[in-house]
Amino acid sequence: MGLVKREQIAGMNIHYMRYSLEYFLDAQVRAGIKTIEFWTGVPHYYLDPMVYGDCKELKKKINDRGLEVKVFTPENCMYQFQFAANKPLIFEKSFQYFSNGIKAAAELGCKIMQCNSGWGYLDETREEAWKRSVEMLSRLAEVAKKEGITLALESLRPEESNLVIRLEDVKRMIREVNHPNMKVLIDTTAMAVAGETLQQWFEVFGKDIIHMHFVDGNPYGHLIWGDGYHNLKEFLTVLKDNHYEGYLGQEITDSKYFKDPMSHDIRNMEQFSRYI
Repeated sequence: MGLVKREQIAGMNIHYMRYSLEYFLDAQVRAGIKTIEFWTGVPHYYLDPMVYGDCKELKKKINDRGLEVKVFTPENCMYQFQFAANKPLIFEKSFQYFSNGIKAAAELGCKIMQCNSGWGYLDETREEAWKRSVEMLSRLAEVAKKEGITLALESLRPEESNLVIRLEDVKRMIREVNHPNMKVLIDTTAMAVAGETLQQWFEVFGKDIIHMHFVDGNPYGHLIWGDGYHNLKEFLTVLKDNHYEGYLGQEITDSKYFKDPMSHDIRNMEQFSRYI
């Protein structure tokens, strides 16, 4: 049953953070994955406000294995740089960090870089932080325009942010940034935590949805398909009915997968195989 193309399924390296880059790439080949959404965490890649890793070397390692990197995802939840940073120095360092991410994405041949709203301090008003997020994303969208990149904005869970956590928040942020180089990313975990559905997102954003973090959940978890309660066939049917042809990033973040990530990626692809 052809509900998804193999090339749409984008393996990610977050749950390989205790393994080398080479091990991750070889595991993707073993699992039958063709496409990569590249997360920039150490030890796989170095990115900071001043410098970033050798993209030619990284791209060669990826391409030599018959893989292609299509989406670039700078680390922005665990490390110090975020899109609504409070202190002016950290705000500017964050801008430089994400700008370097955009430039690295362009060098790798990606067309999409993931982003989110960041978060505000809990002892300030939400609107203060919201304004900083709009400013940051507006400035980064201009950098993205120069580099031929489109930013893909995702919602977060309430535990991660007090800014963009629902579909309506994404709608407002897209409207206020108002830039053709920022579109929409659906994270199925954040979506489900908010009590929303894929169809609702497609009804609001349509073709402006350019990427997904497409994982199982209960509703939390960022889980391998089959480990949560979402119905993969139903989800893929919604995508096909709405003519979605973007990538499905496998953003697997639960630490229970960290010890033996390859086996879980293989198991994940077995779930997809019946619909490819």
